[in-house]
Formats: sequence, structure tokens, C-alpha cells
Amino acid sequence: MRLKKAIFCAGLMAGMAATAAFAQDAAPAAAEAAGQGSEAAAAAVSAAPSPEVAYIFNTLLFLVGGFLVMWMAAGFAMLEAGLVRSKNVSMQCLKNIALYSIAGIMYWIVGYSLMYTGVDGGYIGTFAPYAFDPVGGNALDTGYSTASDWFFQMVFVATAASIVSGTLAERIKLWPFLAFTVVLTGFIYPIAGSWKWGAGWLQEMGFQDFAGSTLVHSVGGWAALAGVLLLGARTGRFAPDGRGVAMPGSSIPLATLGTFILWLGWFGFNGASQLAMGTINDASDVSRIFANTNLAAAGGVVAALILLQVIYRRVDVTMVLNGALAGLVSITAEPLQPSPLAAILIGAVGGVIVVFTVPLLDKLKIDDVVGAIPVHLFAGIWGTLAVPLTNADASFGVQLIGIAAYGVFAFVASLVVWGLLKVTMGIRVSAEEEALGLDRTEIGVEAYPEFAVGRV
Repeated sequence: MRLKKAIFCAGLMAGMAATAAFAQDAAPAAAEAAGQGSEAAAAAVSAAPSPEVAYIFNTLLFLVGGFLVMWMAAGFAMLEAGLVRSKNVSMQCLKNIALYSIAGIMYWIVGYSLMYTGVDGGYIGTFAPYAFDPVGGNALDTGYSTASDWFFQMVFVATAASIVSGTLAERIKLWPFLAFTVVLTGFIYPIAGSWKWGAGWLQEMGFQDFAGSTLVHSVGGWAALAGVLLLGARTGRFAPDGRGVAMPGSSIPLATLGTFILWLGWFGFNGASQLAMGTINDASDVSRIFANTNLAAAGGVVAALILLQVIYRRVDVTMVLNGALAGLVSITAEPLQPSPLAAILIGAVGGVIVVFTVPLLDKLKIDDVVGAIPVHLFAGIWGTLAVPLTNADASFGVQLIGIAAYGVFAFVASLVVWGLLKVTMGIRVSAEEEALGLDRTEIGVEAYPEFAVGRV
């Protein structure tokens, strides 16, 4: 027995010694192999993709980002349907599908060329329809399909028009609103967009607006403000003493659903504005943009939530929803460069803006049904001003010039168009039609026929 144990122990020790010797011999070989693997990985990372591969991934980014932003049209429709009264829900749904369709047609007829063709550091592009690549063709020289680029840019202009829809809800006539949409999506927005994204004069100055805090959201906000000043408030919205009278919407669940849809669509709005995904660096940056976009929205929610509790001792869910949207608008001007904490703080300031500017509009007797002006105009201005805080290529002076230029142009041009519509077609329904609701009087289809009849 002792002999067997001695033999076993000797064999075990010999095996251990052999294993150690093998490991020593294998270590240099493993290190060499690892070094070769690292060099191969580094070479793979540094190697540029072929033009064909980059073309495919860039085009895919535009298409995926485009249909995510298109889904925001549903978000705006649900948000507005939830925040207007029951007797006006069908009208908001109709306006949103109509404005999206008008935007698509007008942006092909003239909008895209005005925004991108032949701007060359100037103020306006070319009056012409846009031509796509031929069937089976390619645009390897640009790095992406021209049709995918048009589609991605088109859904942005529809977003600007949706901002106007919510502000003027419940008392504007359908056809004058659609006529304004034709001008906004075909001319006002594309001309303004050419100044930066079309390589116009603001681009030459160094103005920075990554995904459109000013180009999209503030332009839509200025157009909405011009319209609401000429349209006036809803009947009964303000008491004779000037005090605001609450007019609760039809469905908080719908408004919440709309907010989440918009939040989802914003990943395409900001992420695809990287405009490239053909390299590892681009893919990494798109991922960072997604993360910062999400954090900014969360910051807007939490800031509004806490501030409402501190000031009013209760939390208004509609303001919290708008806090999320204001956070998203705020980060849109620069979603790539901020750190995670900076993104949260930028979004949080957007939420604070909503809490303070919604009551301010009430004091000024400006009736913004869905809170679009605080969210898109004021938070858009803040987001554009915040760019130099994280982007060394931006300056506060140039950012202010851009904000002022867009504000003057969008507001004055919109005011002129709204004024012409007011004196020609009339833009406001009658007091009787407003009392009965636009679903019945303007389009004849009620969203909630069992409940809406006779409600004021």
C-alpha cells in the first residue's frame, strides 16, 4: 500500500513538472500569436471599407433613420389627439396625415433643390424638382443613394409642419392651415435650411446645428408663434380678468403614447444625422448619439418632475411629457460631443424651460394648445446656445447670429403668409363651429361620437 502511494505521488509530481515545462515553452508562442492577432485586429480597424460597403451602410442609415423620423408623424398625431378636446380629435388626425403628405410632395417639387442644389455659400438654392439616381444606378461619388438622402431630409420638414399643427389646434380652418403647410414645407423651411445644411452663408460662418434644434424645431416654433398671434386664443381660454382657464385634453394615455413614439423616433432624428455609418468610427458615434439623446430626454423628465413638485406641490403629467420632448429638442443641436452628465444637464434645462415658459405664455394670453412653443422654440434656442459648451468648433457669437437670422426670417415670412391667408381665406372658424367642435363642422367625422356631441 505504501509502495502504491509512493508511485502515485511520484507520477503526480512528474506530471505537474511536465505541465509547467510545457506552459513555459508555450507562453512565448502564445504571446507571439496574441501579438499577431492584435496586429491583425489593428490592421482591420484601420483599414478603410470599400466604397461599395460604405455606400450600403450609409444608405441604410438614411433609410432606417428616415422611417424612424417618419414614425414621429404618428407621435405628433397621438400627442395632439390626446391634448385637444374630444370634439377636435379627428381634425388633428386629419391635419397630421395631410401635412405629412403635402410635405413629401412639396419637398420633391421644389424644397430639396432649394435647400441643397447650388447654394454655394449663399442664401437660396435652385427652383427645380429633385432627380433620383436611375434605376439600378448608384452615387458612389456621394457615398449614399440620393433617394435615401431625399427621404431622410423630407421627414424633417414634415416635423417642422407638425409643430405648427398642435399650437393652432381647435380653432383654425383646415384649408388655410394646409395652404400654409404648402408654403412652409416648399419654401420657408428649405430656404432656411440651405443656410446651414445646404452649405450656405451660416455654414461658411461656422454656425453649428447638428440635427436641427434651430433649423427644424425653432423654425417650426417661429411659424407657430406667428400663426397664433394672428389667430388668437380659443374661446373661453382666458377669463375676463386675464386668468388662464384650463381646457383638459381628451386622453392622457394617447398623449403619453405620442410622447414615447416621438422619443423613439428621435433616435433616427439625431442618430442618422451623423450622415455616415460606413466606418467603425461612424458606427461608434451613432451609438454615442443614441445614448446622449436618451439621457437628455430623461434629464428633461426628471427636472420637470422635481420642479413641478417643488413649485406647485403636484405634478402635471402634460408638463412632464413636454419635459421629455424639451430635453430631446435641447440635445438635438449637439448630441455627439457632450459627456453623459452634460447630456443629462442639457436636457434638464429644457425641462426647466417648459415649467417656466408655459405659464409665461398664459400671462401673455398666447394659447398654445400642446405647448409646442416652449418645447420647440424656447428649448430649441437653448440647445443651439449650449453647443459651444461641449463643441470647441462653435462660438456663442456665431450661434446667436444663427438664432437671430432664423428667428427673423421664419417669423416674418410666416407672419406675412398667415396675414395673407387671414385677409383672403380667413383662418379662424366661427364661434358656433368652434363650440360644436371641428370634427363635426369642418370634416363631419367625430372621433368619439358617443361622447363628443354637445361637449364644450
